Amino acid sequence: MAAEFLATHGIDLQAEMSKVQFGTAIPHSPDHDSPSPTTDDSSTLPLPVPVPLTTLPSILLPSSPTTPYTLTLSASPSVITSIHPSTSPLPPLLALPSLCHPHIHLDKAHLNSHPTFADLQPPSSSFASALTTTARAKALFTPADLLTRGNWLLAESVAAGVSHVRAFVEADSTVGLTCVHAGVRLQRLWRARCTVQLCVFAQDPVFSGGAAGDGLENRALVEEAAGLDAVAAVGSTPYVEADAERARRNVRWAVRLALRSRKHLDFHLDYNLDAGREPLVWCVLQTLRQEDWVRRNPGRTVCLGHCTRLTLFGREDWTRLRDAVAGLPVYFIGLPTSDLFMMGRPTEEEEGQRRDRVRGTLPVPWMVRALGLHTALGVNNVGNAFTPWGGADPLGLAALGVGLYQAGTAADAELLYECVSTRAREAIGFAPTPAPAQQLLLREGDAADLVLYGTEGRGAPLRRRRTTVREVVCDAGPCRTLVKGGCRVVGLR
Repeated sequence: MAAEFLATHGIDLQAEMSKVQFGTAIPHSPDHDSPSPTTDDSSTLPLPVPVPLTTLPSILLPSSPTTPYTLTLSASPSVITSIHPSTSPLPPLLALPSLCHPHIHLDKAHLNSHPTFADLQPPSSSFASALTTTARAKALFTPADLLTRGNWLLAESVAAGVSHVRAFVEADSTVGLTCVHAGVRLQRLWRARCTVQLCVFAQDPVFSGGAAGDGLENRALVEEAAGLDAVAAVGSTPYVEADAERARRNVRWAVRLALRSRKHLDFHLDYNLDAGREPLVWCVLQTLRQEDWVRRNPGRTVCLGHCTRLTLFGREDWTRLRDAVAGLPVYFIGLPTSDLFMMGRPTEEEEGQRRDRVRGTLPVPWMVRALGLHTALGVNNVGNAFTPWGGADPLGLAALGVGLYQAGTAADAELLYECVSTRAREAIGFAPTPAPAQQLLLREGDAADLVLYGTEGRGAPLRRRRTTVREVVCDAGPCRTLVKGGCRVVGLR
């Protein structure tokens, strides 16, 4: 199915495309980590071979949208070594930093599309129904199924221009470490094409539930996975605990586990619109300071996903949050496709009545500009009961943000692109901290992780090419090529 998806966009999995501007084709050879292609299952997908590049002629930069440049690339390290005016006769292409998933669930992707789960359609669109349906699906997970759906997700992500991914893989009494082991396998399979950073994730309670009612088995499995070198982050979901006190215990346990194992930290947090419920964000920030996070875990970040309860904050609450975060490597990850689907729902009695309806997703651009907070945008789930709509293209989020945040200016577009690119990479530890003020400005010495837009516009006069950031954000189109580590990975027709 992943092969069919790529084929519909002109990507031949048996040979690298060579027609855009980069020279001759390099024949396909299976990745040394790839399983032998003995079946048509996508877990045995022969992946396209990355093609090393030395130059990118006739490139438009966001700082100079009318003057083409030539970019020279080095192989080791894979950086941009020079940028100089181009003399190429080729029509220019817009180059921007590559895209990033700062928050996506690898093991729960595309449950709605896999035949194993065809009988597990949720009876309603509620959060409770999504939890129940997904719990039943998890009981059916197998290594082959996880590889198949994981390959679908990563193939679509790379085709969209994604070079870095924080991928959540769950560990609990239902799945054991099956999801983690599948994630490690996928990490190896895709490492030349996409950096897959694994986050072991406690979706289920770790201080309530289970046979003894104390979550001990779930805790033990997450702690075991956190000790693996292939796992870079620890995550949990405090709001699933039985009560507020155990939710706070969850927070303290996760912080201490990340410190002990020297990992990044990632919470699904405050996923509600209940003004009467105390936000857990205060507990998180207090615990980070009490445990001396910055000194004891240098270079590791803390991501807070969802946080929809914060949308009920008043000005004083936001000011308090800004002050409480100061000096901590904390990043707020807006997840609008999931949040809009789950949050702000009227009851049947309220439907049709005139009233204010809370959107229930973080106001990401405002948080950056008004408060100076670190933020990014993430896809979260793809093709399951939590988020049955949307796909793996981060630019779909950026385009959604134009309408959601009413952000239609050129400056808005640049910020939205940053939130699915440079700011997203910074959030998960793959960019300088702090990032440069002009995040989309490519410089000599920058990593050679880029997306070229309009790569099939050459020779296609009826196909509109995008030459500005605003055009890409508002309507990116399918014509793009990912350059990862100085290599052309795929071109998307």
